[in-house]
Amino acid sequence: MGAPLHKFKSKLPLLPPSIFANMTQLAEQYNAINISQGFPNFEPDPILLELVAKALKSGYNQYAPMGGIYSLREVISEKIESLYGKTYNPSSEICITVGATQAIFTAISAFVWPGDEVIVFKPAYDCYEPAIIANGGQPILIQMEGKDYAINWKSFRAHIGAKTRMVIINTPHNPSGKVFSNDDMLQLQECLKGTNIILLSDEVYEHIVFKGNSHESASKYPYLAERSFVCASFGKTFHATGWKMGYCAAPATLMKEFLKIHEFNVFCVNHPFQVALAEYLKTAYNYLSLGSFYEKKRDLFLDRISSSKFSFTPTQGTYFQLLDYSNISNESDLEFGKRLVEEHRLACIPISVFNKDHLDHRQIRVCFAKTEETIIQATEILSSL
Repeated sequence: MGAPLHKFKSKLPLLPPSIFANMTQLAEQYNAINISQGFPNFEPDPILLELVAKALKSGYNQYAPMGGIYSLREVISEKIESLYGKTYNPSSEICITVGATQAIFTAISAFVWPGDEVIVFKPAYDCYEPAIIANGGQPILIQMEGKDYAINWKSFRAHIGAKTRMVIINTPHNPSGKVFSNDDMLQLQECLKGTNIILLSDEVYEHIVFKGNSHESASKYPYLAERSFVCASFGKTFHATGWKMGYCAAPATLMKEFLKIHEFNVFCVNHPFQVALAEYLKTAYNYLSLGSFYEKKRDLFLDRISSSKFSFTPTQGTYFQLLDYSNISNESDLEFGKRLVEEHRLACIPISVFNKDHLDHRQIRVCFAKTEETIIQATEILSSL
């Protein structure tokens, strides 16, 4: 055989297989209950579905404006101002995106150059580092400390250097469920004052926060807001992850560069869904009720495993819960997770894959964005271990 027709150098040569794809494949192979991936197994609000159907039948089926329809950007601006006290200009400071992942990738692509450093707190959602590397940047990884994933701000400050271009935060945090406190945000703000560092704030679970906690958006903090891309998700908020609808808010000077990449990446986003969401967001209850909705599911899940051998601290936000299985097995979390599928027909996510150097605390992540029936079935299995 001759030489390969195409020779190339991969931009992501060390990219590992997705743990989400692996666990879902195992779940399908063993006909297991899947509480691994972060998506609901129930339908969105019928009212929202009716609004989408109406928009589809009302002629909104051609290109939308590049940054999104004005009415949707306007209601987003009003929502942010009412919740966080920050006003974004709908015309120049908000962009509708193909989910939060596209917003994150676009912000990184717009500002990270070869050789730039980007600080990432670990454990971290798995889209950050590939986007940094694909753009020639260097991820600088800081492990959050202990099983409750506290941030050592002194260590963070020590990692800031002349090459630091960007910092990525995620609150409420996936996979830990930690919600950044007011003190966390003030510490971050103080560390970044007087620098030219951009903050990328992944806030896709902003409305899934439980009693005793509050979402501290980067938008609330003036010195953070002036340097921040705030990324959010309609899919996460309204139980429609397959729609891939999100948005990004940032000061006009930053958004101008964001839009240059956005234009030649996706140009615009699903038009009829934008029309539906613009109307649906006018009723604040539709997103403000989300915390109590998921808190009931969390409490049902935890109540039903309260007598099990798992140990846990109730998650502060998101629809994920960490479970410590140290009293059950000495296996690695990867081994435990695999055996849980093969022998007990239940799929979860091992946490070490998200940690720096695959640090293994013997924890698994479960998703409780499920029907009551699924939660009951899953907790019966967990309680039997």
